[in-house]
Amino acid sequence: MFSKQTYIHRRQTLKEKMGNGLLLFLGNEDSGMNYRDNIYPFRQDSSFLYFFGLDAPNLNAIVDVDSDLTIIFGDELTLDDIVWTGPKTSLQDQAGEVGISEVRPARAFYKYVEKAIHSGQTIHFLPPYRAEHTLRLQALLGMAVPEIPTRASADFIRAIVSMRAYKSEEEVAEIEKAVNTSVDMHLHFMRELRPGMTELTMAGQLQALAIAGGGNVSYPVILTVNGEILHTHARDLPVQEGQLALCDAGAETAMRYCGDLTRTIPVGKQFTSIQKEMYQIVLEAQMTAIQACKPGVLFKDIHALASLKLLEGLKGQGILKGDMQEALAADVHTLFFQCGLGHMMGMDVHDMENLGEQLVGYGDNLQKGTAFGWKSLRLGRVLEPGFVVTVEPGLYFIPTQIDQWKAENKLAAFVNYTELEKYRDFSGIRIEDDLLITETGNRVLGKPLPKTISEIEALR
Repeated sequence: MFSKQTYIHRRQTLKEKMGNGLLLFLGNEDSGMNYRDNIYPFRQDSSFLYFFGLDAPNLNAIVDVDSDLTIIFGDELTLDDIVWTGPKTSLQDQAGEVGISEVRPARAFYKYVEKAIHSGQTIHFLPPYRAEHTLRLQALLGMAVPEIPTRASADFIRAIVSMRAYKSEEEVAEIEKAVNTSVDMHLHFMRELRPGMTELTMAGQLQALAIAGGGNVSYPVILTVNGEILHTHARDLPVQEGQLALCDAGAETAMRYCGDLTRTIPVGKQFTSIQKEMYQIVLEAQMTAIQACKPGVLFKDIHALASLKLLEGLKGQGILKGDMQEALAADVHTLFFQCGLGHMMGMDVHDMENLGEQLVGYGDNLQKGTAFGWKSLRLGRVLEPGFVVTVEPGLYFIPTQIDQWKAENKLAAFVNYTELEKYRDFSGIRIEDDLLITETGNRVLGKPLPKTISEIEALR
């Protein structure tokens, strides 16, 4: 938890930005895996954490801007609870640690909101991403379930994005702690993966390191020899000599700030010659993109720059032909780079994604793309100091897509399908680092993590 003053200042800033109305903050609940008392690890709502700091289930809160009143709603532990959990700091005392004196029973939340509705007060709420949030809003506001997402407050979303997008020094320090643990996880992966080991075995070892670091993983570990499948989680599948293994893994700290790194390595001790050539293409694209990340630059343009570098590298391999600027304009890169270059990162690994990619990643003045290969670009807006972003270009040879484009003879002026056929089973490569945008450029967060071919092979 940060200092009391941090949370007081955040809530005061939010009130000033909103000006009026009742702001609803729905905390998360425990969720049963297969029955009610056998629960998944608890994860608090990130906006609730950002403004209230309390990482516990079954809480709600309001900021009544009109009455200048902030209340946390929840129940103190009963003896029945304490039998299972042991004594804990009272909710009243926890609230005091974040500068809130008003704590009311959980049931009073509904009465407070009902009274506000009857008085004609404007109610602001965020888009729900859990079913229990949707049902809670339905009960509170009397709305039909389908209309709830469309009735979320755009002003409330904009206000929160305008705050959470800019990371304070204490937030950057917490993110860097997460990234450093993520580095340790990837160093273990790069040193210890061996032919015959299963993806799942290695993924389990990485999660253990995240837990030992004081938190947990910030998302389920992506570890696969099928790197062309963008989010393939670890399977009970032995890795084999000659394959590439892609690991996309990050740690989350106890305060819920995230790291998000990716490395791709040979399962054996060395890359093959063709693996080296493809890896170097991705590495040069990533280094070019990182160098371009600075205030005032559209991240969408950096995505295009990285895509151009990938196309130029593939032309050097004979897979593409013609003018690569024209190829980029024709979206040829989407045959090999189907996703986006990166995203915001912070208390969520895709920071604030539940608030909507348009407002988080693009804002009001830039429209998010809808075409294949562009609709997956989560961040396009102008970079500003204080943003924390990922940069993660990749090359993905997806047989289904290759077959479809080849059958259509799509963009044959640029694609040498005869040569491409030789790579249909290549799999995929991704390299990812986390950056803080500074006043003059950027800083790669965390301890150094090898990514050149020679550095990786030295660890193998």
